[in-house]
Amino acid sequence: MTEHPIGRRTVLAAGGLGALGAAVPTRYAAGAGDRPAETVEPVTEPKLKFGSDGRFKIIQFNDTQDDEQTDRRTVELMERALDEEQPNFVVINGDVITGGCASGLQVKQAINNVVWPMESRRIPWAVTYGNHDEDSKPESGWDEARMLAFYQSYEYNLNADNTPGVTGTSNSLITVGARRGSRATFALWLIDSGRYAPDTINGQNFDGYPDWDWIRADQVAWYRDNSVRLELRNRRKIPGLMFIHIALWEHRFMWWGSVDGRTSADAARGKARHGIVGERNEDECPGPFNSGMFNAILERGDVRGVFVGHDHVNNYVGDYYGVQLGYGPGTGFGAYGLEGAERNRLRGGRVFELTETGGGVAMTTRLVTAKEYGIDLTANDQPMEPTPLARAQQQG
Repeated sequence: MTEHPIGRRTVLAAGGLGALGAAVPTRYAAGAGDRPAETVEPVTEPKLKFGSDGRFKIIQFNDTQDDEQTDRRTVELMERALDEEQPNFVVINGDVITGGCASGLQVKQAINNVVWPMESRRIPWAVTYGNHDEDSKPESGWDEARMLAFYQSYEYNLNADNTPGVTGTSNSLITVGARRGSRATFALWLIDSGRYAPDTINGQNFDGYPDWDWIRADQVAWYRDNSVRLELRNRRKIPGLMFIHIALWEHRFMWWGSVDGRTSADAARGKARHGIVGERNEDECPGPFNSGMFNAILERGDVRGVFVGHDHVNNYVGDYYGVQLGYGPGTGFGAYGLEGAERNRLRGGRVFELTETGGGVAMTTRLVTAKEYGIDLTANDQPMEPTPLARAQQQG
């Protein structure tokens, strides 16, 4: 999060800065409430399913963020967590790789190092995109679209194609079916939060403001539209989790119990009001604009939690007005961590345990750490030889 790439990509998708108030209501008939237009596409059948015991487990890894010589402990941590937890789905929530890859082959090797633990265990998985994933583009020529095609070449990857007219790469809705029947009972929303703010908007630069990217209004509308479709198809709201790389402004507001306050009393108020547990060791780093995504989530009332990464040494979670807001800790040993000898103390992942109940789905979340697995936490670099590519990944 504190590292910047060699260059900054200027990205402003056409229509991406349209006002949310104008973008959403025009998609619905006046007076029709949440009924979408007749031309909306049907929702696909669930690709995942609750087990016969009514349980479903997810692991969130974050910021594996390395080149083709991934720190060996990153992969060890992932493999230990997968073997111990036996998840049904895994998300690497942004910054899968970083700069340092000098060729397309090295990009593929860097990716393969951290997706093969799931692929080799036949665990469905997907990624979101972070601000560092294109850092090696000047040398390798690989952009997010090319990476998406590579991800999708794996048998157990569930990343969606890009949606025409919607900002971002592979915004994905993955539904989880009930243990009995074919209806959806839970939703996984994977949103691309972008990379960096453009150099200027309307002639004004961002000096003094955060220069990270933000979720665009068309992505908020995409979530809302698909949320409505799910409700209509299933005749009830479908609860879910949303994974985004860059934090929302509401993550920061929750921690401090305030918009502007930064005192210990503010933090104590936030912790008490929102039941916050976990560590905050650096500032949350959202973009310069509030996207409105949290407001849309409150309106729809289906997303149970929004979980992010980006800020590697935060791992807290709290209840912000009925929605869990939290962090997955940095997983990658090759990226920055805490200061000095404690650099790798927080390396880990976040586990979500879902259980079907008579009234819906119950959810709990907890952390798993490299420390509890007895992995070497020495504050150094331990590069590995790249994991061999499968034959299908050697082409192209």
